[in-house]
Amino acid sequence: MIFAVMLFSAYSCSDKDANFDASGNFEATEIIVSSEATGKILTLAVEEGQDVDLNVQLGYVDTVQLQLQKERLLSSAQAVRSRKADIPKQIAAVDQQIFNLEVEKNRAERLISMGAGNTKTLDDINAQISTLKKQRSAQLSSMQRNNSSADSEGSAIEVQIKQLEDQISRCRIYSPVKGTIIGKYAEEGEFTTVGKPLFKVADLDTITLKAYVTQSQLTKLKFRDKVRVFADFGEKERREYEGIISWISDKAEFTPKTIQTKEERENFVYALKVRVKNDGYLKIGMYGELLFLKEK
Repeated sequence: MIFAVMLFSAYSCSDKDANFDASGNFEATEIIVSSEATGKILTLAVEEGQDVDLNVQLGYVDTVQLQLQKERLLSSAQAVRSRKADIPKQIAAVDQQIFNLEVEKNRAERLISMGAGNTKTLDDINAQISTLKKQRSAQLSSMQRNNSSADSEGSAIEVQIKQLEDQISRCRIYSPVKGTIIGKYAEEGEFTTVGKPLFKVADLDTITLKAYVTQSQLTKLKFRDKVRVFADFGEKERREYEGIISWISDKAEFTPKTIQTKEERENFVYALKVRVKNDGYLKIGMYGELLFLKEK
């Protein structure tokens, strides 16, 4: 959701001391991006204050050893595939012999039916056909077992290749969000390990003011209410923004010592968060104040 910004010129000192309904500090969602690979950082093109986009590669970790492992596995996969038998081609000769004998058998049977044939010849042909069929069955079974074993071995190698490809992809360094680099913890040429922090990024386009309200104030507020947000930028400059309540706690807590509330005697307060479209001036940790819009 895009929130409109109402940016006004500098206020006078008396305006700066105007009443407020709640106060707090600006914060943003911060993400620490850690290494997903172990090795030497060959490139890390990030600097504090730099804006980064989602899914744009910012660096990578050395992948030479992983690439070599992948090449070895690809060679192994090729060798396994070459061991597989071409079953139709391998048994074609036996099938042709059986076909030829079947032709001779039919001729012998016709001759016998006409009284001109020899039963011994027919018996010999049948014996040869039976022997060839047994050989064919044994040969086919052996080739099928070998091919099945090769397929299993090849599948295992393919899994290893996919695992390596995943590891290689994890060597590429990206920002998981569109935002601004607010911390850098590693440099090019350093050795990194899985889980080691590389940099911190925050989405500063929309920033959040976390403030606290009393129970009496809470009853007048609801989710998505618009509020006026104020931030100080020096002795005489004070900017106003439009904000929208994005979260209200359902649990009371002791009033933080660093926070002022409308009713100082209140011991318990409720936290709320207001989303504000940042014009670039708002910073994490900056103090801010809220004024709730009066119902007409």
